Amino acid sequence: MKSQFDNLLKVAVQWHENGLGAVIATVVETWGSAPRRVGSQLIVSGDGHMEGSVSGGCVEAAVVLEALDALKDGKTRLLEYGVSDDDAFAVGLACGGKIRVLVEPVGKQMPKKLLQELVDAIAKDQSVIYEINTKTFQSRLVYYEYNDRIRQDRSGFKDDKITFLNIYSPRLKIDIVGAVHIAQALVPMAKIAGFSPRVIDPRESFANRERFGSIEISNDFPDVALTKVEPNCRTAVVLLTHDPKLDDPALHIALRSEAFYIGALGSRKTHMQRKRRLKNAGFSEKQIDRIYAPIGLNIGAASPEEIAISILSEIIATLRVIK
Repeated sequence: MKSQFDNLLKVAVQWHENGLGAVIATVVETWGSAPRRVGSQLIVSGDGHMEGSVSGGCVEAAVVLEALDALKDGKTRLLEYGVSDDDAFAVGLACGGKIRVLVEPVGKQMPKKLLQELVDAIAKDQSVIYEINTKTFQSRLVYYEYNDRIRQDRSGFKDDKITFLNIYSPRLKIDIVGAVHIAQALVPMAKIAGFSPRVIDPRESFANRERFGSIEISNDFPDVALTKVEPNCRTAVVLLTHDPKLDDPALHIALRSEAFYIGALGSRKTHMQRKRRLKNAGFSEKQIDRIYAPIGLNIGAASPEEIAISILSEIIATLRVIK
């Protein structure tokens, strides 16, 4: 999920419609220790405002200048920047690296209609690829069915090294069962990291707008909520109630789903008891082993905020680390 791109592209459309002009710069290839992944984006307006980034700050100024020139002549360009090992530290890199950046002014070569269609598709959680030929700069959108086995977005070149694909997958989600103190810390962290959180708790005194603001809240029982909107391969399920009456029914749904992460709060002793209940309910050892428990990376977390950090870190590691 590229939620930060979603917001950036919306802003680019607004800048263009308001007459400011908009340019979208995208990292299309990296070598060495480039600080931003392929697909990372920066947008620039005609008056020099920018959002996002294509590096750790070391080439942004140069890209902005190229973007402003692109607005003047209306032409897309492909740029390459490199930093030697000797100079890397001065510009914020651990060691030398190179990046290639595609700079596209919204207008002729990147029609506003195409950009608006991309923004709309992302808003609808559609799986869509922005495909562009880096020789002719002709572009189009390709819609596809998301492969349940793919956990990572793999933007990059096709085999011909001419056609670049920027992949926009459905949003990454976190279903948080239990509107407890840890959840209050986890929700804003998850949003910053690009996840769309949902809090599930039938206790309205716990799960309410006063405690969680404008995010999605369900006061259904967890198994009902997870049946209405079933977790998929883009969903992490986090169980925080510490109450088997709420956690166990949610686990029954989660373990039969494609959720890429399932974590449950509780000690090792608590988890052993949980495993026995799940075995008695008919779940196999392999299914039960999907549960991360005790939840979170072992970083010695003590406070609710620290525990939330450990949980989010484990979710990201499960998502991104290829095993």
